[in-house]
Amino acid sequence: MKRVAVTGLGIISPVGTGKEDFWRAIKAGECGIDRVSRFDASMMTCQVAAEVRDFEPGEYMEKKEARKMDRYCQFAVAAAKLALLDSGLDFENEDLDRVGVITGSGIGGIETLEDQQKVLLEKGPGRVSPFFIPMMISNIAAAQVAITTGARGPNFNVVSACASGTNAIGEAFRSIAYGSCDIMFAGGSEAAVTPLSFAGFCSMKAMSEQKDDPKRASIPFDKDRDGFVMGEGAGILILEELEHAKARGAHIYCEMAGYGSTDDAYHITAPSPGGEGGAKAMSLALADAGIALGDIDYINAHGTSTPYNDKFETAAIKSVFGEHAYKLAVSSTKSMVGHLLGAAGGVEGIICALALEDGFIPATIGLESADEECDLDYVPGQGRKQAINYAMSNSLGFGGHNATIVMKRYAD
Repeated sequence: MKRVAVTGLGIISPVGTGKEDFWRAIKAGECGIDRVSRFDASMMTCQVAAEVRDFEPGEYMEKKEARKMDRYCQFAVAAAKLALLDSGLDFENEDLDRVGVITGSGIGGIETLEDQQKVLLEKGPGRVSPFFIPMMISNIAAAQVAITTGARGPNFNVVSACASGTNAIGEAFRSIAYGSCDIMFAGGSEAAVTPLSFAGFCSMKAMSEQKDDPKRASIPFDKDRDGFVMGEGAGILILEELEHAKARGAHIYCEMAGYGSTDDAYHITAPSPGGEGGAKAMSLALADAGIALGDIDYINAHGTSTPYNDKFETAAIKSVFGEHAYKLAVSSTKSMVGHLLGAAGGVEGIICALALEDGFIPATIGLESADEECDLDYVPGQGRKQAINYAMSNSLGFGGHNATIVMKRYAD
């Protein structure tokens, strides 16, 4: 099995674009949640979101090409370009048959779907855009990244709801570890802050109904939490075979160490009581990494701020780690960037990579009074400097999908 390094990071997020601005905001505990601005949400039970407010597609691609992409796809291409630039790779000197792309998106081009449905109803079928289908389908982000970069290796999109981004990273990790590729783009992208998407989640009673203070809407593990807050953006990592990275003198943020993936086989939306499926994914990732329970220093929790997720994920962590669970730092950065659905794992993978390199554990901001059933160290209020040797990231999705990755601090 080959060792796999993380050598490039690209991020489009509600708290900053590019790794420097993003990490500064995360360390400072900045909150990107505010009232919805992309449409009139006054009739919705949820009226807040973590939107990307400073994104200009023309900074990353030709306007003609941008018009053929849904917003989620624009995010993915932009993040991939930032990751490639950050990695310092020169694709003119690479075998592009050994460069692949695996993205994750749980929703895909829903903004395009809603827009074109309106065109159909108001103007008739002849006015529906010929680009409608390739703009909407969820695989197209991976395809567009390949078209943009020339990557001709394995290419697909993972659709496992909110576990999509983490599954994408895990599958890309294995592609390199098994020797199929030298370089992989991996992560997730989502742009589902749209009327129909909001209406659906509101009808499920899944999103926060906090209207008075947007900054108190996403409060994972707090006893007053009442639902998740939708975010948007993209997080793309460059994974690279370690010797390949070392040979070109690449900057290495961290190493990939382990990956686990399971399903609850329980319910279409609710997690299994006690979090058994998530616990199994964590155990598999630890076994894949070949490390002991006590080696994990930090867990970036799925931590959605929903009543069920937070207590069941806490239970899962305790069932896996036993007494060590109380020595771990566990935080949910969704308190700052919201829940990016299929992109969550990509963004949170980047957070873990930067946390390992910088020796800093991000906070769960807004956590004021923890639920009785949530009794771990959630790093409330503000982050802290702390050396981290191994970090874990959890993602849990509708349908019972569970994915966990383990990353480790790089030491030559």
